[in-house]
Amino acid sequence: MSVIFLIDYVALGLLVGFLAGLLGVGGGGIMVPIFTILFAMQGFEHEKIMHLALGTSMATIIFTSFSSMRAHYKKDNIETSMALKIAGGVLVGTFSATFLASYLKGVYLALFFGVFMSYVAFKMFSKPHYESNPTPHGKVGNIFTGTLIGAISALVSIGGGSLTVPYLVHQNFDMKRAIGTSAAVGFPIAISGTIGYAINGFGNSDLQNYIIGYIYMPAVIIVAISSIFTVPLGVKYASILPTQKLKKVFGVLAVILSIKMIISVL
Repeated sequence: MSVIFLIDYVALGLLVGFLAGLLGVGGGGIMVPIFTILFAMQGFEHEKIMHLALGTSMATIIFTSFSSMRAHYKKDNIETSMALKIAGGVLVGTFSATFLASYLKGVYLALFFGVFMSYVAFKMFSKPHYESNPTPHGKVGNIFTGTLIGAISALVSIGGGSLTVPYLVHQNFDMKRAIGTSAAVGFPIAISGTIGYAINGFGNSDLQNYIIGYIYMPAVIIVAISSIFTVPLGVKYASILPTQKLKKVFGVLAVILSIKMIISVL
């Protein structure tokens, strides 16, 4: 890896860490399109660049989601029983969806990612409206929903917060507890997705270039380590900066990067 790419990955890690602390996101919406662009510039196999970006992003989210989960656990923001119910479905859904991702062409994955990030951006601009739900789901409903959340999260390589938080609020969770429980669910999503992308992409492994399955290990290590330094900074500014406005900026940035990614894949 050349010095310029090393700098690029360090910068990406610093950005992802700051966003994770500031907005409570795993950073997949930013990492996937940037990984796609950087991998293309590094000359990786074009047909597998999108898969590699998804797998590498998912592996990196292990570290950011664990930090977030630990922080929320210390503040007693996690509803453990609900997290376990959803996690049961999440593990199955995430792992299964990596099989589907391995069979899909990169352009279809890129298009799905772009559409999903457009949806996320739209939701960030929409005014949230929540009402009390008189009939919240039982155990089966929570597990089934967890399966869907895990499957979608694997296909777009996110920690699932943009799906889990609204669902938990709909199940009558207050926002703080919904975010904390979502953080706990994000960790098994990242673990299951990483294992799935490593196994399903095993034939794509290139140990000379440090690629295991659909995971480019140098990017994971550099971005994960770099993010550690800026997570506390993001947390510090979360109560100072206009978070709602920044979420909208994040949504627009994610869509722009997604469009650039789709053009690169095409």
